[in-house]
Amino acid sequence: MFSVEARVTGRAQKGFRTGRAAPHFPSITQLHTHTSPEQPEAARHPDLPRVIRLLEEPVSSSLKERHIFALKKVVKRCQTGFLLKDLADLFRILNICAERSKDHPEYAPVLCDLLHICRLPFLKEKASDEPNYASVVTDSLSQLGLFMRVPDCKIREQICTSIISLYSTDKARQYDGVCPISLGYRQELVECSGLAETLTMSLALLENQLPAKHQVLRALQMLSSSSFNCSLILKAEGAQKICFHMNEPDPSGQVLFRSSEILWNLLENGSREEVTSQLSNMDCIIFLKEAFLHHLLDGYRHYDQQLRNDLLVIITLIAENPSAPLIESGFAKQLILFVTFPELKSHNPLIRKLKLAFTNEDFEMKKLLLNLVVVLSRDLSAVQLFKESRVMLALMLLVRPSSSDSRPSGKGRRSWTPVQQEELQLQALATLATVAPLMIEEYISCQANVCLLMLLEWCTQQDGYFGQGHAFHGAGGRGGKKAQMRYCVRLLRCMTSLSNNIINQDLCDQGAISQLLGLLRRFQEREEEEDAVCVEIQTDVLLTLTTLCEEDMHRKELFGSEGVEMVIRYLKMNPAQLQSGLGHNRLFASTVDCVWSCIVGCYLTEDLFLEKEGAFLLLDFLHLSPRSMKGVLLGTLLELCDNPKTLAHVTAWRGEKELTAPALLLQMWRQEEAELGVKRDQHSRITDVKKPILTRYQEEEPLVSVPANTPSSAVIDVSENLRSKIYALFLRLGFQDLQGLTAEDYITLSIVSRYLDFKIGEVWAEISAELELEGVRPITPDAEALRTIIQASEDTAKHVCSLQQSILGQQEQEELKEEKRAYEEMSLNRKQHELTMKSRQHYIAKTSDYEILKESKRLQERSIESSRPKDRPEGFIFHSTQIQGLQTTNFYSRVVTIESTPAALTGGPLANTDLALERVPIQGGALRKVNPTNAEHELPNSVTVK
Repeated sequence: MFSVEARVTGRAQKGFRTGRAAPHFPSITQLHTHTSPEQPEAARHPDLPRVIRLLEEPVSSSLKERHIFALKKVVKRCQTGFLLKDLADLFRILNICAERSKDHPEYAPVLCDLLHICRLPFLKEKASDEPNYASVVTDSLSQLGLFMRVPDCKIREQICTSIISLYSTDKARQYDGVCPISLGYRQELVECSGLAETLTMSLALLENQLPAKHQVLRALQMLSSSSFNCSLILKAEGAQKICFHMNEPDPSGQVLFRSSEILWNLLENGSREEVTSQLSNMDCIIFLKEAFLHHLLDGYRHYDQQLRNDLLVIITLIAENPSAPLIESGFAKQLILFVTFPELKSHNPLIRKLKLAFTNEDFEMKKLLLNLVVVLSRDLSAVQLFKESRVMLALMLLVRPSSSDSRPSGKGRRSWTPVQQEELQLQALATLATVAPLMIEEYISCQANVCLLMLLEWCTQQDGYFGQGHAFHGAGGRGGKKAQMRYCVRLLRCMTSLSNNIINQDLCDQGAISQLLGLLRRFQEREEEEDAVCVEIQTDVLLTLTTLCEEDMHRKELFGSEGVEMVIRYLKMNPAQLQSGLGHNRLFASTVDCVWSCIVGCYLTEDLFLEKEGAFLLLDFLHLSPRSMKGVLLGTLLELCDNPKTLAHVTAWRGEKELTAPALLLQMWRQEEAELGVKRDQHSRITDVKKPILTRYQEEEPLVSVPANTPSSAVIDVSENLRSKIYALFLRLGFQDLQGLTAEDYITLSIVSRYLDFKIGEVWAEISAELELEGVRPITPDAEALRTIIQASEDTAKHVCSLQQSILGQQEQEELKEEKRAYEEMSLNRKQHELTMKSRQHYIAKTSDYEILKESKRLQERSIESSRPKDRPEGFIFHSTQIQGLQTTNFYSRVVTIESTPAALTGGPLANTDLALERVPIQGGALRKVNPTNAEHELPNSVTVK
């Protein structure tokens, strides 16, 4: 208390910088002279320096009546507001009046009247007055807050009223020659003046002045709408001080109401961490506890219920601070007890006195209490309170399936409406997803698995239930039970992820695997378009099945053919859906995880998976999926390759442009090394034999000495990228006789085949560097062995480099041969084109030059004659096949070959078309049938001309 008064008094004694001199003062007669009627009302301001001189003159110090008369004249002539240029003198007058009012109460009413005028916007004569007098206005407003040191209650009320009006009122009259300053300018200067901090500190002076306290809290409520003012209030520890005074006696209840509103504003507009830190002490928790319990147990008005819920929200935000003593104060135990009401009966006096009217405010309080359970669950010490208050049982009672025709039962008995019951059911399921993993024993004792499976079965039934879907947790569930199904499956996924044998075995004994598979089948058979909620449900079901079937052969057999068929359908998903934004990427990742856990390891399901081309689908997605999904796909394929039948599927796979699986893996290797920053040249060859597979991140990481049980960066690198998985796959596929590889693939393959050797050398190089860093010198044999190992790694890299060079040379030779063959083919094509042109030109010459035609005929006959045998047997008769006298180079004879027989000769499409047995000769212009035996020597499709 002393520090606050000292600070207020100290700031008051500093005074103001007026910024201007007053060399001449009018006489007292001139001061009292009225202005002419023609002068504007806003300009009728008195000579304030003259008034200051009158008040400060030692000679007139005893003339109080004269002082008050002059001050009243100032009040009368400044009814429209104060000019900016007069503020310094005005507040000098106000300071004099404030000091004299302590010993002379006569000055208090005049001071109150002057402060009353301060509620009006200050006036400016020119537009430049606002920036020119900004510092003066800021100092004046700061001084206005310091007047709270005056003990008069009415003056303090008037100060707060003026601040409220000045900060919020935007309506002001304009006069001739002057106009009021803008609201934004006033608000900015009020923030800069620190009024919020001053009013916060003045709360300590108002213990016995309830009306003044109301006005101060009202002003702080208005000022706390600004984030800058909130920082000033928090700087003065305003949250804690307001909480200390919120339970003071007040018949009207304004103190508690406005205190809660100020805390709300501080939480919304200020630093939430700072507010909760100031409220996280035992005293504040006790004050909040008393206020909450009073309005919960004794409040009956709608106003009381709303204020109770506001306090509960503030308490919830405080509970997020781990250092808040909610448990130590006993408040948390009482709040948790209220969570179980009215689901559970209790003999606690608080519960006996508690009455719920099931109004909307009671419903909001119930939801806030459920949310508080989630917040308190972060503190493990609160879990014991949950167990003592049977929170698990109360939540399971809220989770029970509801029907559309549920109504309050019993005469006069009230309960939640169906819509409210739906929201509470969904929020209870969401709360259980956080709380149930912390209370496994209570979860088992309540037979929660049976309850959840029954709820899941109810969600799949077709009945008249119509979900409203109004609440936050009911998104996507309007018109059905999708919201309940969503949170029920999420809770099952949370519980199975604990890997608790008792819970998982109980679920399997209850038939959860077949029930979940049936649920997935229903989603796959639906024809309507999927939304984000449907995708999330399917993802959680797949993750639940993954956890249940992992490392258990019997459960994998229960997964069976139905599960394999379901997984195959998901693997046939369109890759474009991964970018849909609905969560299909998570759905696909959970599907691959399900393959790994539910199929791989059981030969029965593996064979079914391979029969349905599951390995092909995995490779298809491996080719098209983003880098973030390639790791789990490679891991699944690697585990699946333990089945000998898988290798045949992998080698038989073909992607786009006949891409093979080895070529795809080598392409992924190159992409991975480019991502990791491994040094390679343009042909993917090794450039540094000392660091053949070292990544950029390993080079940039500083060398430090690590404990023996901590993996080094070279070891961590094995699990952080895809290279180790690709190497393991090639160990199963082999490094020889691989199909579809290019020269670049073979260069990469030479590195892959030596990956383990390079990695071993890299680890030994790290060991050597760490020993040198620690100043440890190995003994001579160990040092020699260390050098030998590192040198062997370098020799291996050099050997790989030479192999890569030979592969590159062979590729160049092959390219040269291909180029030579291409040129030879082009030359032959060119020569053939020239011969064709020459033959064409000779043919044209024969048709245009008769001598050339005769010469060609002679050459033809000579060629024919030279081809005949020279020796003719005795009695041989030569029959000439040529017509004498023709001067053509074409061959003519008595048999004409017709390539296409006219329809007039064959009789049309419906006639007998076996022309090999029937011939239609032409003789004497008539048609006659020829014996087939006599026509065997003739060509097919021919007609004899006689």
